[in-house]
Amino acid sequence: MPTAPHAIDALLHELVRRRASDLHLKPKRPPLVRVDGRLIEVEGAALEPAEIERLLDPIIPEHLRERLRRELAIDFGYGLEGVSRFRASVYYQRGTRAAVFRRVPFDFPGLEDWGLPPVLSRFCEAAQGLVLITGPTGSGKSSTLAALIRRVAGTRRHHVVTIEDPIEFLIADDLASVSQREIGIDTPSFSTALRSILRQDPDVIMVGEMRDPETIRTVLTAAETGHLVFSTLHTNGAAQTVDRIMNDFPEGSHRQLRQQLAACLEGIVSLQLLPRAGGTGMVAAVEILRRSPRISKLILEGKFELLAEEIESSVPYYKMQSMNQSLAALLIHGAIARETATAASPSPGDLDLLLRRIVGAGASSERGQGEEMAECTSDFSKILELQEIAKHHDELEARHAEELAERDRSIAELRAELSRLADGAGEAAQSAELRRLQAENERIATQLGSAREEYEAKIERLNLRLRELSSKVALDAEPDPGRKSLFRR
Repeated sequence: MPTAPHAIDALLHELVRRRASDLHLKPKRPPLVRVDGRLIEVEGAALEPAEIERLLDPIIPEHLRERLRRELAIDFGYGLEGVSRFRASVYYQRGTRAAVFRRVPFDFPGLEDWGLPPVLSRFCEAAQGLVLITGPTGSGKSSTLAALIRRVAGTRRHHVVTIEDPIEFLIADDLASVSQREIGIDTPSFSTALRSILRQDPDVIMVGEMRDPETIRTVLTAAETGHLVFSTLHTNGAAQTVDRIMNDFPEGSHRQLRQQLAACLEGIVSLQLLPRAGGTGMVAAVEILRRSPRISKLILEGKFELLAEEIESSVPYYKMQSMNQSLAALLIHGAIARETATAASPSPGDLDLLLRRIVGAGASSERGQGEEMAECTSDFSKILELQEIAKHHDELEARHAEELAERDRSIAELRAELSRLADGAGEAAQSAELRRLQAENERIATQLGSAREEYEAKIERLNLRLRELSSKVALDAEPDPGRKSLFRR
């Protein structure tokens, strides 16, 4: 039986209608919605404190009312049937109640729909280990984590257990059996849930957030003992994530922590959501660290400052990429503006040098506005792959032209010899020599024809490969005809 509508429902319907991500309620201001990263006022009068309480009181769960009075802040889930779910955060500011509602769609995109690098799906195939999704608030951590868990549920016959505060994305059973537990309803805390979860026969564990040292230590233990564990942290970048974990513990335990991380860390994905060029929609810049012998060694030795350098050098084989490399890929594809990339970069100077190495001093600006696309524009490995294909294409064409020129010279020399013999030799000798030279000429001409066909076929295959790769990373919109293509010779 459907529940009776509440006063807040009209504002949440407006949030969905505007395709906004968040709704803000604050005294003395009209409601605000966040669209493409910007807060916009909803038409209407400013809200009074009593009106905000009237909007919020009917939907606050009974078991959280005392906690709100005691801690002055609570989080909970709220749903509108057939519309969307929302993560509500109710808190106090200047002694009055305020709230933020984050939209959590029932039917959320998968990994391929987000436009994230394909290598992220590899984390769903790991037998065990720890995968961390990091980034600031509103960077897409929860959405990415939900997409990873749904990929696991759809591809592996496992028991997946999630611990969340509150439950945001609803993940249905597929091949896997999925148990979603909410703090305050199904378990009192993350640490309590984690202590008991190992007796519930889990294969994959998702922890909404590693908030305290006890939770972090239990997560590491679970990852070490044969489970695949996903979780999040509010950090920027791989090196900062490892530092943050270390700093949550006394220095005397750092050696053991480094050993645990080196043994079980499967990967770190750091996200930033950035406005698209043209101001319509958002796109994710993605830093990716993956497990490798060198990465494990650096963590074990505590050389976290070298992680960024190792990430940047591991693009071709491991498909890792730094935040600067992801920003460069987005900028080259015209997905974001130059000033957006510079503002988001952890080191703008290094980003500028990277762009100059890739496309030259005069071609590092964006190609124009781009439409939203299914393929990933933040995958730096595609840039390197296209460059390598273009290089091989040029080398093959040059070698082909050189060999054809050499054969043309041989044919010219044979024809000259034929002409000389025809002029100066006797008729009989001339006839025999002429037949020999004609046969040689025909043999070389046949070889030349075969060589031409072979090289033309190779070049056509390379051109086809180049077109296929270009179609994966090219924008849907036609580029500016006056601007040179990145790989046009």
